[in-house]
Order: sequence, then structure tokens, then C-alpha cells
Amino acid sequence: MAEDPSALLQMLREYDEILAENPTFTPVRKRRIALLQSLSRESDAMNALIELLDTSPTDIESWAELCELYVSQGLYQQAEFCLEEILLSTPNAWNVQARLGEILYTSASATQDQLGSLAESVRRFCRSIELCNGYVRGYYGLKLASDKLTGILSNSGRADSQMSNSSRNYELAVPSVEVLQKLSESATSMLAEVARKASLNDSRSPDIAFVEDLLKASTMNRQR
Repeated sequence: MAEDPSALLQMLREYDEILAENPTFTPVRKRRIALLQSLSRESDAMNALIELLDTSPTDIESWAELCELYVSQGLYQQAEFCLEEILLSTPNAWNVQARLGEILYTSASATQDQLGSLAESVRRFCRSIELCNGYVRGYYGLKLASDKLTGILSNSGRADSQMSNSSRNYELAVPSVEVLQKLSESATSMLAEVARKASLNDSRSPDIAFVEDLLKASTMNRQR
């Protein structure tokens, strides 16, 4: 693809001309969306994706692309909706379950239902590793989310009976501290094993570095 801004604008005009004659020409519509993103016109790209999905509601690739655009703009609820649409078509996509867990975790502090968002995040990470045992990203997220929710519940001193009211927008009640601690311990054990095997094989990838940093931080917090 051309990189010169004037050349990119010329390509955009050409795509617009093609679509004026054939508005449903999907390949050109997608190339135009990619071009809009190259021009840093995220709002136009999102609108174009929404129009595309109106006519192709099962286009998983476009839903995923729209999700990430929403995330880049801090529109987390809209991003969650996009992933839910993907899961309607591919309910066993463990990576999508984990991505949804990540977005819920990231957006929890900005919502009115922080406990419910974190509880749903935990549930999504659990689902991702249920679908793909050994999925490091799922265990990593599970530890982050369960530890954060444990800290909030421990500091709030609320009773379990009060917790369920905080998650009314989601399917399940907020787990107890005891359950969350067990989930965190399970995730810690799996992540420690992953880090150990990577050390033996001398394969310290960036992902493994993140895992090791998380385990070190967790150990330091326990020692305080």
C-alpha cells in the first residue's frame, strides 16, 4: 500500500468511486476501511465497519477489527458487544473469551459495577482455560483479575450475600474470597510451571518475561 498521504487520499477516492457503482463490493469496502485507519481516521473506519456489519453480521474478522478500534477509543462496552457477537458464531474460541476478560478487567475501574465487571472477567478467563488447558494468556488474566477482586472484597468487608447485588448485569454472582484465592493459586501454579519449563529450554520470550514479572510481583505482595 502507498505510504504518501496524497497517494493514500487518491486511493481512497478511487475506492469511493468503485463503491458508488457497487456499494456491496466487500473486498473494496474492507480495503477502504484499512486505508481509513492508515489515515488515522478511526471514527470513519468505525462507521464503515458498522455499515459493513449491517450487511454481513457474521463477519468475525470485521467484528474483531471494530472491537479493537473501540478499545483504542476507550469505548469498552461497545468493544465487549463486538466480542459477544463473535462468540455467538464461535462460542468455543478461547482466545476471544480471554480477550473479553481482558477488556472487562481493564474497564472495571471506570464502570459503576466494578465488582460485577471483575467477576465477569474472572469467569471469562476461566472459560478460556476450560476450552484450552494450558492457555497462558488465560491463566495470566485469571491471576490478575482474581487477585484484584480479592483485594477489593477483602478491603470492603462486605458479606457474600451483599456481593450478588453488585453483579446484576452479569450472569453470576461475585465469587467469594475463598474461591478467588483458589483460582489465583491454581493460575500461579500453572504460570510457575510455564516459567520453569521456559527456563529449562532457555526460551525466555516476551510472554514469559511478563509471566515472570507477575509472579515476582505476587511474591513481593505476599511478603509485605
